[in-house]
Amino acid sequence: MALLILTIVVLFVLPDLYVSLALMRGATWWAHLLLWLPTLVTFCLMLTLRNGIGPAKMHLIIGVLFCVAFPKIVFAFFSLLGKLPFGPSFSTITNGIGIVAGAIVAIMALYGTVLGWKKLTVRNVELTFSDLPQGFDGYKIVQLSDLHVGTHGNNVQFIEKVVQRANEEQADLMVFTGDLINLAPEETKPFEHILAGLKAKDGVFSVLGNHDYCIHAMLGQRPSDIREAVVPVIAAERRIGWDLLLNEHRIISMGGDSIALVGVENTGKPPFPEIGDLKGALSGLPEGIFAILLSHDPSHWRMEVVPESNIPLTLSGHTHAMQFKLGRWSPSKWLYPEWSGLYTEGAQKLFVSEGLGGSIPFRLGTTPEIVVITLRKEL
Repeated sequence: MALLILTIVVLFVLPDLYVSLALMRGATWWAHLLLWLPTLVTFCLMLTLRNGIGPAKMHLIIGVLFCVAFPKIVFAFFSLLGKLPFGPSFSTITNGIGIVAGAIVAIMALYGTVLGWKKLTVRNVELTFSDLPQGFDGYKIVQLSDLHVGTHGNNVQFIEKVVQRANEEQADLMVFTGDLINLAPEETKPFEHILAGLKAKDGVFSVLGNHDYCIHAMLGQRPSDIREAVVPVIAAERRIGWDLLLNEHRIISMGGDSIALVGVENTGKPPFPEIGDLKGALSGLPEGIFAILLSHDPSHWRMEVVPESNIPLTLSGHTHAMQFKLGRWSPSKWLYPEWSGLYTEGAQKLFVSEGLGGSIPFRLGTTPEIVVITLRKEL
């Protein structure tokens, strides 16, 4: 909490203090009040956080931070440049640049917090493999990832749209690659009957993501805590009707051909749980069978999948492209070598979905996506 308060002071108070003291000395009291009002509202919200932070509070705090505080910071930065000893005209220029830059940031932030995180796109991908059984040529997989339903509170409209659009693809197989919730299992309640409507010919399968273990809401992170906290999430996914793969596999047959769908529990970068068991999940599979792995964190691919297996295709999520992308650039690249789209190492492929949601209600340049993968046999 102390770190959170310090962050609020730096992001909200300091820019307001600078503008108030340096640029508004002769302004009326109500002009100063207007300047400080977003910060005062945010502090009032902070005082209520002991009672929990629901989606409405979260949306308001994020909205004020991105749409008001960040533009003020941008303006203050350029304005401070004008204090360099290059003459009074230089200060006028930098203040003007600051106003324009701050306005651009505000517009981008407003779009990201109001519209960007609720839009929906479909990404179509065709993947070719030399060892794909002939019977699975043209096999269609719909990948959903990172719903984070808690961000929506009790508002079901976006999730209804996801289910409707995913079902329109009439997939052979549907998979969910983790992070159903944000903090608590109770978040699934308003959405379970809707998610139960997801349909595919060969079923809907899922794995757990790091958020599904509820570690973000727990003070301790002992293995016993994690195992106890995840039980209600497992129960929720099974009530929904998904076939949750907990370090195990299923065989899917098409005519006389078969492939394996393998799912592991979360394995990736700390501080998140690393309790996946790839060897256990692969145990008992027929020699040489074509396998598709569901693993939430794409870090797992480099860590274990590539060096210790010959799995042709891995499907992951987790990164969200950090919910901010400009063209093909995202700060996610600083944390994850594989953060969006298709990656290849020899005969092995990884596809990382940018997901459908996030812990905060914001997306800019990376639209919530349903991924439609069509498997092709190399001729």
